[in-house]
Amino acid sequence: MDISKILTDLTLAEKAALLSGSRAWDTAPVERLGIPSVMLTDGPHGLRKQDPAAERFSLHASVPATCFPTAAALGSSWDPDLLLRVGQALGDESLAEGVAVLLGPGVNIKRSPLCGRNFEYLSEDPVVSGHLGAALVRGVQSRGVGASVKHFAANNQETDRMRVSAQVDERTLREIYLAAFEHIVTVAQPWTVMAAYNKVNGVHAAQHPWLLTEVLREEWGFDGLVVSDWGAVSDPVAAVAAGLDLEMPTTNGTSAARLVEAVETGRLDEAVLDRAVRRVLELVDRAARARTGAVVDFERHHALARRAAAESAVLLKNERGILPLDPGADMTVAVIGEFARTPRFQGAGSSLVTPTRVDNALDALIEAAGPHLKVTYSPGFALSGAEDGALRAEAVAAATAADVVVVFLGLPEGEETEGTDREHLGLPGTQLRLLEAVARANRSVVVVLANGGVVETASWDHRARAVLEAWLGGQAGGGAVADLLFGRVNPSGRLAETIPVRLQDNPSYLDFPGSEGIVSYGERLYVGYRYYDAKGLEVAYPFGHGLSYTTFAYSDLDTAVEGQGDDVVVRVRLTLTNTGPVRGREVVQVYVGDPVCSVDRPVRELRAFAKVGLVPGESAPVEFELRARDLSFFHPARGRWTLESGDFEIAVGASSRDLRLTASVAVEAPAYAAPLTLEDPVGQWLGHPEGGPLLREAVQTMEGSGIAHDPDILRMVEALPLSRLVAMGGGRLDTTRIDSFLTGQSA
Repeated sequence: MDISKILTDLTLAEKAALLSGSRAWDTAPVERLGIPSVMLTDGPHGLRKQDPAAERFSLHASVPATCFPTAAALGSSWDPDLLLRVGQALGDESLAEGVAVLLGPGVNIKRSPLCGRNFEYLSEDPVVSGHLGAALVRGVQSRGVGASVKHFAANNQETDRMRVSAQVDERTLREIYLAAFEHIVTVAQPWTVMAAYNKVNGVHAAQHPWLLTEVLREEWGFDGLVVSDWGAVSDPVAAVAAGLDLEMPTTNGTSAARLVEAVETGRLDEAVLDRAVRRVLELVDRAARARTGAVVDFERHHALARRAAAESAVLLKNERGILPLDPGADMTVAVIGEFARTPRFQGAGSSLVTPTRVDNALDALIEAAGPHLKVTYSPGFALSGAEDGALRAEAVAAATAADVVVVFLGLPEGEETEGTDREHLGLPGTQLRLLEAVARANRSVVVVLANGGVVETASWDHRARAVLEAWLGGQAGGGAVADLLFGRVNPSGRLAETIPVRLQDNPSYLDFPGSEGIVSYGERLYVGYRYYDAKGLEVAYPFGHGLSYTTFAYSDLDTAVEGQGDDVVVRVRLTLTNTGPVRGREVVQVYVGDPVCSVDRPVRELRAFAKVGLVPGESAPVEFELRARDLSFFHPARGRWTLESGDFEIAVGASSRDLRLTASVAVEAPAYAAPLTLEDPVGQWLGHPEGGPLLREAVQTMEGSGIAHDPDILRMVEALPLSRLVAMGGGRLDTTRIDSFLTGQSA
């Protein structure tokens, strides 16, 4: 397209019409100028394109597509290469269906385990979310299909999501809730970013100038299109002025009319309208230049989905090595639980995929079992949740007759869905009573979980010798579970979110989901493991945790510091050795702590990770580079990331609570002293390199004052604003040099 020429040829009405959809999923065409419409449709773990043959809209009426594991699972893979391949497959399927933009990935932080959409999000940590999200974006876009990183920003609950205001300070926003978006935008250059439903500090995200223009475009350099979440725009004029480009879905001309009226009356500069139109045309042009004629190999994608599910499952517990089971053994395995036969493999809502096929674990286990291994099955419970004593009795009888029992438990269909949040973390009571009865009959119990958000485990996992968190594993998850239980695949998933002992321990417990249209992010930076580790609080399973059928040794930690300030590089090197009997993959995690800092900081924060595969006895070097940003905090007063000189603690390990090696590194950075005012406290003045000496000199001259001679009195007034001290001095405190210093600062 000759976009500049098209802009001059478009009428004002046509320009305005281009800034909202023509239908539910399509942009508006302008036929007289040859501008086609393009389609945006749901992801993020599978294509959900409305079936054109369907008589009416339904979340279930979509074309068949591969349903990959949900983001809760993929996040637990800690494997960017895997996410890249999944993204490529999603891109191929989107391209084959004529889709220009796939709406995903979702990289919102898991602030509370109750968020009903946590199954669509990757992690409680922005480093995991950012790196895995960037890999998925690169994969999708390598096929000529755009990704839409969502939901920007602070969209961390479903309750009142259309109007709730997330009240969150800037430092917390920058370090926790915006960081994953920033990494993806600067590293993967997504075609689009989706503005969220909620407000951020009182302003709708879809019409938030600071978010959409100052941060996203001016600071991060985003040059793509900002699209609204479906129905997120309350004021189209304010949205376009703030930096939104495309409102979805169609408003049947209502928004276009308001934009035209705003331009004609001078409330909106037509140049601002043109800027948004240009971005829409650039997206249309980009999509039109994508390769065509894509042919999808659904069998290959199904195999990839099975591998992804296996790589993402987390072995939480494996007492006395009950797993893996030997498929060639002469024994009986009792499979219990309706989820083994009727798998729950995805969540509900706009991400609902019509799968090309669905594997169940029961069939996969029977198929994989050797000739001497007998697999029996009992449903154990009804999916309706109703108590059924006969089903439980049948399951107990099967458990009594078996050598090993594999119990499939999970959350019911519909409990995790877009639009509503969960009310608790518990598994259904009927399932827990089944587990208790089965465990009394047979102590060799393995539990396999199906859930998108974490569930409480502390009250029941003592009844099981092993617990496998299989998440919502997609259409091939059943086969993946069989691969893991029989040892065809060694578990390598690691928790991307903490499992607390109880819901009340979660840092957002008192501030979720808020009330009267406001939710306060009162825990500030202390989300997930940052809180649990700072408090030294017992958790059921920590962030980063996951067991393997082999063991790994960490050794030879070496660190080196190069440069200083914004150019500093900290090189971290260690040796990883597979000390166990089988091939396995370990997730090496690097945490950084800043124990002496001018601001409050978490005890440790994840800054890098790598997934490393080794055969038995093999050793390999693992290397990381930490940059200034990895050591910095966001300083709101300065409006920038700030690195302070000092000693930083580098810890390397297998979880935030399993730190195998530690080192201290000294980093140098230019000193920074915040500007002072008369309203700053006396203590802050005394600690300032320039203001401190001036204040001490002035205090020394105060006649009859005990401040200059009595340290106890000085300590009492450290919290007092200097202006108050001056007033209380009644003219005895000479501020001549202090006033000159303040004048020089402002100059």
